[in-house]
Amino acid sequence: MFVKICGITHPADARAAVDAGAGAIGLNFVPTSRRYVDLDTARAIVAVTPTDVMTVGVFRNRAVAEILAITDDLGLSAAQLHGDEPPDVTQAVAASVATVIKVFAPDDPAIDTLVEEQAADIVMLDAPTPGGGHAFDWDLVGDLVSRHRVLLAGGIRPDNVAEAIRRVRPWGVDVATGVEASGGRKDPAALVLLVTNARHSQQP
Repeated sequence: MFVKICGITHPADARAAVDAGAGAIGLNFVPTSRRYVDLDTARAIVAVTPTDVMTVGVFRNRAVAEILAITDDLGLSAAQLHGDEPPDVTQAVAASVATVIKVFAPDDPAIDTLVEEQAADIVMLDAPTPGGGHAFDWDLVGDLVSRHRVLLAGGIRPDNVAEAIRRVRPWGVDVATGVEASGGRKDPAALVLLVTNARHSQQP
């Protein structure tokens, strides 16, 4: 089970996520987010992250040139587009970044069409209010997981991650709030418990 820990704001948290077994960390470049990091902080985080762990830049409605400038400067392995980016933006980013994650609202009636048009490498399904720590109705996912690599986000915690995986059967999970201690910092014990529960969950 692929586990991405998002909203990393400190090098020590990146190390804790990696030590817990996370396959990816997310760095938030959305200026309005409480987990926003500047380039110097991001550079320090990337420096302590092993090359076999995916480093993901999170963007919302940024110009392609800005996204590529940041991903290239930091040597990020993926870009997560968390806004209303049209397909041509996704395609332009994908031409220069190894992996593109596109985020969708699971209750959008046109989600099947939108996913096909975007043609991202990974489909993330998140709650209507990203980063709020609230889960959405997992039944909304339907059979999307049979056609795409789905990364499930929104309100996932150590105590519900196994149930989320059993019910949705996603390719992976994305967690930020659910493993935080305070002030945006991650809780090492929660990270270990989350990854352990995710890896040991039984999919039907």
